[in-house]
Amino acid sequence: MGGLAPAAATAIAPLRLLFRDQHLVIADKPAGLAVHRGWAAEHDVAMVRVRDAIGAHVYPVHRLDRGTSGTLVFALSSAMASALSQLFATSAVEKTYLALVRSVPPMTGLIDHPLPPGEDRSAPRVEARTAFTRQEVFGRYSLVEARPETGRLHQIRRHLKHIACPIIGDVNYGKGDHNRLFRDYFGLHRMFLHAARVRFPHPVLDTTVDVQAPLPPELEATLVQLRAVDWQLANAPRAGACP
Repeated sequence: MGGLAPAAATAIAPLRLLFRDQHLVIADKPAGLAVHRGWAAEHDVAMVRVRDAIGAHVYPVHRLDRGTSGTLVFALSSAMASALSQLFATSAVEKTYLALVRSVPPMTGLIDHPLPPGEDRSAPRVEARTAFTRQEVFGRYSLVEARPETGRLHQIRRHLKHIACPIIGDVNYGKGDHNRLFRDYFGLHRMFLHAARVRFPHPVLDTTVDVQAPLPPELEATLVQLRAVDWQLANAPRAGACP
């Protein structure tokens, strides 16, 4: 793989603030950081980091998986938290994610596949839809833009697996051999899923909130290396059950 040396895992990166007004704040959450203590036992969570950064209590209104980086919205009051939570349950909020997946999906598509609404996989399934656009191809891997139209637990991860395009680095829904390849040769020690943009009408002001989070350095570096060794990936023996 172009003589690339394995790299060691890194500590959780700092959290950056992308947007703030008197009603809400949007942070760029690093991978490896839980949103709040309800989803993690440790003290170091995104909610605490944002609270300490602005010196005010904050209320999370939606979730990002621990392994996902990118735009994360917090309210600055309980009333705004309620308004934003209701807004996030509708199609008024546009969320855009970038994911590196195994295989090459169609150029565009809509995954319409019901999912359990939460962690109980035995619960009745509910509607779940994710639109996607293929952005770039690296031999047998692809960079995909995913736009969830509903908000089910692990929706993007489950939907991309459903179309045989699991996300690289996903230990729950991905493929171990491909995850190891990217860890050993590209130094990627996380899931390649990034909440790149969030856009929604402000619940109070007559404005549109439109915030983007750039790809973290480790994900950008992986793409740079993939582009450099694309011809090798295209002709290398296929790993595992890669279609």
